Amino acid sequence: MVFTLQLLHAADQEAGVPALDDAPRFSAVLNALKTQDLSGDGEPDFPNTLVLSSGDAYIPSPFFFASENAFGAQGRADILIQNLLGFQAIALGNHEFDLGTGVVASLLQADEEDGYPGALFPYLSANLDFSTDSALADLVVEDGQEASDIPNSLAGNTIITVNGERIGIVGATTPTLPRISSPGGVTVLPEEFDGSNPDDVAALAAEIQTSVDALLADNPDINKVILLAHMQQLAIELQLAELLQNVDIIVAGGSNTVLADETDRLRAGDEAANVYPILSTGADGNPVAVVNTDGNYRYVGRLVVDFDENGIIIPESIDPTISGAYATDEEGVLAVNGVPDEEIIAIVEALREVIIDQDGNLFGKTSVFLNGTRNDVRTQETNLGNLTADANLAIAKTYDPDTVISIKNGGGIRDNIGVLTFPAGSTSPEDALRLPPEANPVAGKEEGDISQLDITNALRFNNGLTLLTLTAEELVAVAEHGVAAVAPGATPGQFPQISGFTFSFDADLPAGSRIQSLAILDEEGNIADVVVENGELVGDPERTFRTVTLNFLASGGDGYPFPERDRVDLVTEEAANPDPSSRTGVATFAPDGSEQDALAEYLAATFSETPFDMEDVDFAGDTRIQNLAFREDTVLVVEDAPGMPGVPGMPDMPDMPGDDTPDMGDPVEGVVNVRVSLNGEVAIDQFTSLLEGAGIELSNIPSLVIGGHPIDLSSPSVDFSLPNINLSGLGNLNNLFGSGGLPTGEIAIGDLTISVGL
Repeated sequence: MVFTLQLLHAADQEAGVPALDDAPRFSAVLNALKTQDLSGDGEPDFPNTLVLSSGDAYIPSPFFFASENAFGAQGRADILIQNLLGFQAIALGNHEFDLGTGVVASLLQADEEDGYPGALFPYLSANLDFSTDSALADLVVEDGQEASDIPNSLAGNTIITVNGERIGIVGATTPTLPRISSPGGVTVLPEEFDGSNPDDVAALAAEIQTSVDALLADNPDINKVILLAHMQQLAIELQLAELLQNVDIIVAGGSNTVLADETDRLRAGDEAANVYPILSTGADGNPVAVVNTDGNYRYVGRLVVDFDENGIIIPESIDPTISGAYATDEEGVLAVNGVPDEEIIAIVEALREVIIDQDGNLFGKTSVFLNGTRNDVRTQETNLGNLTADANLAIAKTYDPDTVISIKNGGGIRDNIGVLTFPAGSTSPEDALRLPPEANPVAGKEEGDISQLDITNALRFNNGLTLLTLTAEELVAVAEHGVAAVAPGATPGQFPQISGFTFSFDADLPAGSRIQSLAILDEEGNIADVVVENGELVGDPERTFRTVTLNFLASGGDGYPFPERDRVDLVTEEAANPDPSSRTGVATFAPDGSEQDALAEYLAATFSETPFDMEDVDFAGDTRIQNLAFREDTVLVVEDAPGMPGVPGMPDMPDMPGDDTPDMGDPVEGVVNVRVSLNGEVAIDQFTSLLEGAGIELSNIPSLVIGGHPIDLSSPSVDFSLPNINLSGLGNLNNLFGSGGLPTGEIAIGDLTISVGL
């Protein structure tokens, strides 16, 4: 007998500010599809309905944090909305763990005193062992139970009975979890995982298969299984589809990939990455349907499919006019005659009231759209990535003036600052209008103003900043890691956003050998030190660079290989015991030394009167991170680096606690920074004549070393080549040489070091 199932699904709900409007509209579309009666017989067209999510139901964000004021604790509104939408089971994603397992436990459990019901559904993951974490161990229940009987719980799998038909539901979470989130004591299997390694994916499949097999062995009447897989990259779910047996449908998650068929109307500017569903063949030879939608409540996924008497899906039964992606914009709501859930409206309005207060707390201005789009910040530099990296470097210098570079991950940028819209009637991405933040008259915000809300929404994790010291060799390893996962269609969260240096890479080369050029820049945007040239490390590999990064990355997050050398964490407040009275500067909504605070202080010091105006550019225009698939390598011939700190000069920044160093805008007495060019080969006697002309007595120069090679000043017949050099303390030599430059290196004259670079 044929069984027709309607699966309504979502992934990555992870509400930000746009969810204030999108979550109610999502409820309107979802509920309309649940009860749709196109035949007019008074009965739903598809009574056998499941409502499932593959994870990331919440994320640290203004939406998440506003619950503390509105509902007594952070994140409660997110869970209340999941309950009202009727999700019957949700896989654990990575963002559930971002604030630690204690927060997971507090949101799953009911609080009878406050009237908070907790999660009225089980959270699932077959490859996570929760029993090894003290906060979560007591929430674990036995697998194979009916989902409606185990709310507020954790399990590997569950069963949902739909009009008498029992369906197995299994969850799975990306094994990269310890690198990209904070799962505490939870044991993640397999313990070693690289999504590009087929053996590792096979090991993951084996963990999932164990749960599937146990569920079916204990329940021989079940012949339909759905896997909720939060793998971050759709390519991994597609591999799992081919490796697993007795799995019929995989709901993917974490990649925000839009799958749609040609009959689906997508939201303005969106494009389908692949068809809906993607049909594959499992290891048992049976068809498997893989589905996914974009997150943030922007789409409801709908799969209506028939199963034969053996529980095998019938691909021919999938009607593209019925199955697919349903947009949750206003047009999408009208198309299905949807009505938003009144209780969800009440929840978001309570949050909106809290959030509006944040939108009136202003710090800077921008005349351009600041690009925090997921697919961009995870694949190339963007103007928002540059701005936030610059801000981190600026604040770091107030703590330690020797800090020269800033590195953060694109995955930590969660949204744009600005408005992405389209002209009336247009849906083409080429017609997109990218505009500065819109005005909010209720909050006293004018167009282009950047508010606390903009900052907290874009930098939702609010990582603390960490100072540490990298050797040249370690810097190259860090940069290599940043671009190691670059591949067609991939959006790796580890992709870097940087300040204080620039590099080029060739993604066609093996990971770990992609960096072709890398140079440290001074505060004028000129090259101070060449670290990599022609793919080779240049100079002393042990020379060091003081670096600011995020504490998440410094602790190994996203797999970054940062050392612990000279580590200083700038946030001193305890997360569990914040102390707003200790905060300094013009921004006090976030702890000193945190990423949100750094951006707010930097904006106030730099762009409170004159707006930020660096337009975002495409790959070909990127200068800090140059992808050689799209442009030529100009790292070592750059005249200056637009937007780098110190162009034309760093602003005065507020002093940080315990800071007795000069502000970054203060002049440094006795140092003259001069850029000069030396073209081609130059005889020793020519160079010594120039030094003498600058008032330097050769008898006072005990040694001259170029690029690590001693030069004998007494042998004028020896020719050597010098590139452009930055001379500190030698006077103004700007006009002594013509333009150009060849090899790179470092000149040491006695105790004086002269950095050499193009």
